[in-house]
Amino acid sequence: MEKIIQLDSNEVRDGTEGGRSPTGVPSLTSTARVAEGGEAPSMAAESGIAVPDPAVSEHPVRRRFTAEYKARILREADRTKPGGLGALLRREGLYSSHLTSWRQQREAGTKAALTAKRRGPKPVAEDPLVAENRRLRLENERLTFKLQQAETIVDVQKKLSEVLEFSLTPREKCERQP
Repeated sequence: MEKIIQLDSNEVRDGTEGGRSPTGVPSLTSTARVAEGGEAPSMAAESGIAVPDPAVSEHPVRRRFTAEYKARILREADRTKPGGLGALLRREGLYSSHLTSWRQQREAGTKAALTAKRRGPKPVAEDPLVAENRRLRLENERLTFKLQQAETIVDVQKKLSEVLEFSLTPREKCERQP
């Protein structure tokens, strides 16, 4: 037969200072099972290995409710008799604030209002000055390219006139002789 030896009520239990553990799950540090013959506690408690608490997950997960689920719960909540709403909330693991926000969404009108909204930062509309700056930069690049083309053409014309010994200066007006 086994006996259960409890810690003194003054001692700190599991670092929670007397906090409650989930029902039916004994804590290894708050109780130690000792056989009748006075044997040592279990190996997990003796070696000091931390046993994870089954009531708390390592990483909390945000609950997401589908539009159909929200609509079904709202229909049930609307049909409940006085005193039955608390039972519905306990059964589904919901809070009254869920029903309040879902009713507001339903009043907003559409099924799209009942679907989950995207979390996180919203996309920022582009600043008009940034768009104008980008447009002007592109135009500047285009005009710079055209200017280089024109300068290249002028250089080629100068070299050609030198080779052909042709003057590019405007000719003097010749007076016509009658």
